[in-house]
Amino acid sequence: MTQARLIEVETAILSKNDSYAEGNRRVLNALEVFTVNLVSSPGSGKTTLLCETIRRLGDVPLAVIEGDQQTANDAERIRATGARAVQINTGKGCHLDAHMVGHALDRLRLRQGSFLFIENVGNLVCPAAFDLGEDCKVAILSVTEGEDKPLKYPDMFTASRLAILNKTDLAPHCDVDLDLYAANLKRVNPDIEIIALSARTGEGMDRWIDWLQARRDAKRAV
Repeated sequence: MTQARLIEVETAILSKNDSYAEGNRRVLNALEVFTVNLVSSPGSGKTTLLCETIRRLGDVPLAVIEGDQQTANDAERIRATGARAVQINTGKGCHLDAHMVGHALDRLRLRQGSFLFIENVGNLVCPAAFDLGEDCKVAILSVTEGEDKPLKYPDMFTASRLAILNKTDLAPHCDVDLDLYAANLKRVNPDIEIIALSARTGEGMDRWIDWLQARRDAKRAV
C-alpha cells in the first residue's frame, strides 16, 4: 500500500469513528453523564485505581465499559465492587472505537447525572487517535515506567486533560524523580493537569475524587 493510500484509509477510518463518537456524545450529554476515557500502558494499575475510585465514590451512580483484547477478568473485578460493567473484547484490536462504545451504551442504560468510566485497552499509541464521545482522556502512568514515557508517547499525553502518576508508594524504592515526570508531561502538554497518588495506600486519592466530582458538577450546571 502506498503512503498516500495508507493516509486515505486512515482518514476514512477516523472520520467514520468521529461520526459514531458524536452520536455517543449526544446521548451522554443529554443524560449529563461525565465520561472519562482511562488510557495507559499495561501494568499501570488502571483497574486497581478504578476499583478504589468506585469504592470512594460510594452511592454516586456510575458504570464502566471495560476494554481488553481477551478475558473478562477486569470486568469481573469491577463488578465485584457492585458497579455495572460491560466487557468489550477487541481480539487483535489494540484500542476501543466509538462504534463498540455505542453498543455498550445500549446495554448499560445509564442513569441521569452519572459517571461513565471507559477503561481502554492497555496501549499508549492507538487510543490517542480515537474519540469515543468522552468528556476527556485521563492518562495513567505508573511511577515505575520511566520519567521519559511522556516524551516517547507524546500524542497520548497531548490528547489527555489529566495525567495520574500512580503507585507513588513505590517511588522511594525505584529512584524515581516525580518532578521530572511532571516537567516532561508539561513539556509535551503545557495545559495537562497532574495528580500523584497511590491507589494501594490511598495517598492522593482525595484529590482525584474531588477532580471527578467537580467536573461532573460543572457539566450538570451547563
